[in-house]
Amino acid sequence: MTTVICHHKSPQLDFCPLILPPDWLEAMWVDQQQRPICFLPHLPRSTMRFTVVPVAMAMLCVMAIHADVKPQKDFNLQKFTGKWYRVGLAYDSPGFAPYRDKLKATMGIITQTPDGHANLTMWELSPLGCQSLTYQYNKTSVPGEFIYFSTRHNIEKDITVVDTDYTDYALVLKYKVFNREYTQVALYGRTPRVRNNILQKFKALALSQGLSKESILIPPLAENCPITEPGE
Repeated sequence: MTTVICHHKSPQLDFCPLILPPDWLEAMWVDQQQRPICFLPHLPRSTMRFTVVPVAMAMLCVMAIHADVKPQKDFNLQKFTGKWYRVGLAYDSPGFAPYRDKLKATMGIITQTPDGHANLTMWELSPLGCQSLTYQYNKTSVPGEFIYFSTRHNIEKDITVVDTDYTDYALVLKYKVFNREYTQVALYGRTPRVRNNILQKFKALALSQGLSKESILIPPLAENCPITEPGE
């Protein structure tokens, strides 16, 4: 039997489109923590260079249920709106490595749309100076869970507000479609600095999701970004 690590999970179908060399007759599909995701039975040999598993067969896979990740109980978007600072980030993507030392704690504003979705306007430092970016987070049937389209990766991602007291902090997970269950764990504060016990909550959540200690960042505050506070 061949063990295959899932790298490209489909957010629409909840499984990876699996491409196997023709001599791989059966496979157990696991994640990077070696937890079984699904089992594919005997596959016929093919003269093609690769065999693409049909959707019907792939849907037989039983996906791991991440019961430990739940949104904030009775999440209230209206209470969640307003100013937030991203004061912590856990992210171990190799593509992010060159930018780790440049990361700054930046400010964002969350607003609620009339139809119940959320917009996040975030100010970030770039080589061109302080720029604002706006993201639209679409609500789901579960309060505290949102989806948004990542233009960088050209795919939908899930956002879950795992824990918040609305007045001091929020812990947020962003769904990963590459080689882990979640791509980022972020800590937001209503002020640029949060209490030590909140920092420890953030670090514990990141470690529980398989992120390394080295991937956990508490960046310094960005200066003059935004140049003036919104509304001033």
